[in-house]
Amino acid sequence: MRYRSPDEDSARWDGFPFRQGDIVISTRSKSGTTWTQMICALLVFQDPELPAPLPELSPWLDWLIVPRDDVYARLEKQQHRRFIKTHTPLDGVPLDPRATYVVVARHPLDMAVSLFHQGDNLNRERLAELLPTGPATPATAESEPAEPPRPLHDSLVDWINQEVDPAESLDSLPGVMWHLTDAWRRREDPNVVLLHYTDLTNDLDGEMRRLATRLDIDVPEERWPTLVEAATFTQMRARADRLAPDPAGIMKDRNAFFRRGTSGAGRELLTPEELIRYEQRAAELAPADLLAWLHR
Repeated sequence: MRYRSPDEDSARWDGFPFRQGDIVISTRSKSGTTWTQMICALLVFQDPELPAPLPELSPWLDWLIVPRDDVYARLEKQQHRRFIKTHTPLDGVPLDPRATYVVVARHPLDMAVSLFHQGDNLNRERLAELLPTGPATPATAESEPAEPPRPLHDSLVDWINQEVDPAESLDSLPGVMWHLTDAWRRREDPNVVLLHYTDLTNDLDGEMRRLATRLDIDVPEERWPTLVEAATFTQMRARADRLAPDPAGIMKDRNAFFRRGTSGAGRELLTPEELIRYEQRAAELAPADLLAWLHR
């Protein structure tokens, strides 16, 4: 299936030359993508001092800001085990037996809150300039001022109730559940690994070791404390300039990308009635066993 948005196109995967051992990190936005990329980098290089900024080591293949040929050329030159970012569900990328696909899940309400904050941190004029189509309309001094953003609570309630085609709005609640349901159905596949943001928060050491086992990566025991410390939120935020996914300079503040790093922000904003409405909507969109795992 092909997924397209103003700045992404999953068709860029068509014809991608996989290698034995490739790692594809498939997530929804603000669900632990950069965290998982960092964990993979630490497992591959086994050193907190990475040889290049994380977005260079682990490029976002579907992103239209960087020409496809440039991304392919960068990956072709890499001699280390490659780990590639995508926000495309697994049914939109080639499933190659030589690769391992790591899908990361986060409580959708927390993901939505982080996504709203991330939207405030984007320089949208810069983003529009970099897209292949260019800005939709030229900016002029006479342009109407932008409407003030809606309160976060109101935006979250609207997000819960939004009725959209999930394949056309992947960061919507239907889109999140579409992405995760597809991965959940593949969870027994030998080359598909599901990670949960809360598990990473509660037991980072254990989850990193589990992922290393699934990726068939041996880490000397004495290296583990250093690698786990480098993957903590505090350490990653301190190195935001090299780790934030901003190779094109579209963020206003790279430090703000690592805003909170905890769970529960979405539930804190909702009344009990609104939380029940969310649970009803989620039950309409995903199987019960997935929701039990996702919401725990």
